[in-house]
Amino acid sequence: MPEFTDAFGIEIVYDVYPAAGARAVVQLSHGVGEHAGRYGALIDALNAEGYTVYADDHRGHGRTGMKQWKGDASRLGHLGPGGHPAAVDAVWRFTQLIRDENPDLPLVLLGHSWGSFLAQMLLNRHPDAYDGVVLSGSALRWPGSLNAGDLNAPWKKVDSTGLAWLSSDPSVATDYVSDPLTVATPLLRLFGPVDAARLFGRPRRDLGRDVPILLMVGREDTVGGPRSVHRLADAYRERSGLTDVTTLVYPGMRHEVFNEVNSAEVRADLIAWLDARFPSRV
Repeated sequence: MPEFTDAFGIEIVYDVYPAAGARAVVQLSHGVGEHAGRYGALIDALNAEGYTVYADDHRGHGRTGMKQWKGDASRLGHLGPGGHPAAVDAVWRFTQLIRDENPDLPLVLLGHSWGSFLAQMLLNRHPDAYDGVVLSGSALRWPGSLNAGDLNAPWKKVDSTGLAWLSSDPSVATDYVSDPLTVATPLLRLFGPVDAARLFGRPRRDLGRDVPILLMVGREDTVGGPRSVHRLADAYRERSGLTDVTTLVYPGMRHEVFNEVNSAEVRADLIAWLDARFPSRV
């Protein structure tokens, strides 16, 4: 497992999945409480279509978290010294590493949930670093557009895991509970009020570069849902000046569209969007 060291000395674990004759690189940014290992089917699909994938386990999460907390799984999800700003910086360092190793390939930042919030922050700060951005399970990071309550409320009476909000496929919740590298603790409790408040923000005004963006959301997603994602799309058009903003809403799907019953459809939509913007080099 390759690693790099962040500004606080935390060793960040990541994987590289090279594609033969790669047309672009995808940097995968996972959500809170989980890890990059949950994205195997997506990574395989991207590889098969010529996209090299880099995927790290963020600060406090997955294999990085186990090293950081010296094997104490009860600490998984906690970010550690430097808090959320340090976590954002570590993902930016990962971007720089990827750019250094692939100087001639376009780079697409793909973030899910909290990973999509990290992606929004990085696009605001470093628009020249990314040739495309994909946000799944995202939201406008603004009060009234981001659900701070019980994400599982619609399924509370019929779900014993508390995780039905992730996917309409019951096996996703079952697998999540049995995974030793995942935690289901709410974000506010993991991060604390100060770092949780740092999630708020909006797309930057006049981004200065017309970066294509794809927003993918389940109609039953309780994190933000279609209304919040449409607000986010509008903000990218009206505030940031972007012209290539696509929103895909999936009926019957919940938060993890890449882990849904019809996830093959979602992967196909993603690849079609990528292919239209990053032609094959062969």
